[in-house]
Amino acid sequence: MSVIGDLVELLVPIACGCILPIVAIWLCVRRKMNETNKRTEIVLAAIEKNPEMDIEELLKKISPKPKLLKEKLLSKLHWGCLTLLLGIGMLGCELYLKLFTTSSSPMGIAGIVLLAVGVACLTSYHMGKKMLAKEIEAEEQQVIAQAEGR
Repeated sequence: MSVIGDLVELLVPIACGCILPIVAIWLCVRRKMNETNKRTEIVLAAIEKNPEMDIEELLKKISPKPKLLKEKLLSKLHWGCLTLLLGIGMLGCELYLKLFTTSSSPMGIAGIVLLAVGVACLTSYHMGKKMLAKEIEAEEQQVIAQAEGR
């Protein structure tokens, strides 16, 4: 029985540290490739049905819109708050375990890592907000002008 326990203790960190990130990256790349293939199929079908069609116009319509600077900053704020709160929660659980029980867990290390990532995201948000204020305003004016032009 201890051999199986030792094997599990060895394989779980390897799976979480090596295999899980590889699978996550593979899934993201696969999703992007599928989106690109679908757009290609749509363009090819449109060309077959109507060869004089303006392909550039069609590609603009079916391609995903790039995120605005403000959306990117708000995403950093979202993830910063989320990871910061998760880190605080994990550190609170670890503190509870140490104070009121005799057991301990590696949640403290994970909590510190999440706390650091949250602080980094929030710092990036605040710095980006200050540095990109003029660009964000210009981008918003451009979006307003495009909306009025339609």
